[in-house]
Amino acid sequence: MFDEFEEYMEYLEYLEYLEYLEDLEYLEEIRPKRIQKRYIRDAENPMEFLNCQEFRARYRFEKDTVANIILPIVSAALKKPDDNRGLPIPPILQLLICLRFYAACNFQVTSSDFPGVSQPKISVIVKRVSILIAERLGDFIHFPRTADGLQSNITKFYEVAHLPNVSGCIGCVHIKIKNPGGKTREAFRNRKGFFSVKVQVVSGPRREILDIVVRHPGSSHDNVIFDRSALRVRMERGNIPGVLIGGRIYARKHYLRTPVLRPGTDEEIRYNEAHVTTRNVIEKLFETWKKRFPCLEQGLNTKLQTSLAIICATAVLHNIGLRENGDF
Repeated sequence: MFDEFEEYMEYLEYLEYLEYLEDLEYLEEIRPKRIQKRYIRDAENPMEFLNCQEFRARYRFEKDTVANIILPIVSAALKKPDDNRGLPIPPILQLLICLRFYAACNFQVTSSDFPGVSQPKISVIVKRVSILIAERLGDFIHFPRTADGLQSNITKFYEVAHLPNVSGCIGCVHIKIKNPGGKTREAFRNRKGFFSVKVQVVSGPRREILDIVVRHPGSSHDNVIFDRSALRVRMERGNIPGVLIGGRIYARKHYLRTPVLRPGTDEEIRYNEAHVTTRNVIEKLFETWKKRFPCLEQGLNTKLQTSLAIICATAVLHNIGLRENGDF
């Protein structure tokens, strides 16, 4: 009799268990389905779905240049562990986000091209990638490191307007920035009334950047920037052969040729004409640099340190683009 009672109780427990399972199935049916979240790692890669012309218009470089030259500069530092914790954005997309910002100079436009990436995240990516590229400044921006390379530059400059022994053209350009704030903010307001960073550049004969100084506020004088630069020391020591061509704003030195202020002879007039023609190389460099990266023309609405990194990064990319793809 006791055994039958135990069997009966076990049977009841079994029925209760079946009812419990049925309740679970019912709850599963009425529970709202969770919407699949779309992660950026699943987003379409512009390298794949844009044709070459569209890609160059949006990102300012050919696909091969981005994949084989620029990406290796930043990929190691941008790569996260293989566990995909936090669903990291792939290095190639981070690089493209940064290049798109350089071309659009607008976080909203950049965000619309990469749905799923917020504007604050884009800001972080632009800063991170810009710093990584700017850190390679010395690898891509320098005077030729061989005697043959230096002589080649002098020869190519001579072909421009027959000025002998020219190794570079020097000049400054204003890059507009937002009000940097702080006690020294007015030092960044230039004579035209807007805030800027004054960038000193030395151009080679192919409009490549041979030397760059990115640290002076917009109110700085060209002569002051040059006097405080390492380039002046190198020129005075004779580490760089030849002479520089500069505008009349510079003080004339034995290694820095400027125009004759009041030409009175045919020789002086011809010299000034050749000087203007040769110095036009750096004006074309500034034009090409800003055309490839419109953010430099429109102005940078980022923090000062990020703006300085962007200027250096675009200078590096300018030389890469000139070497790999020619003029933009």
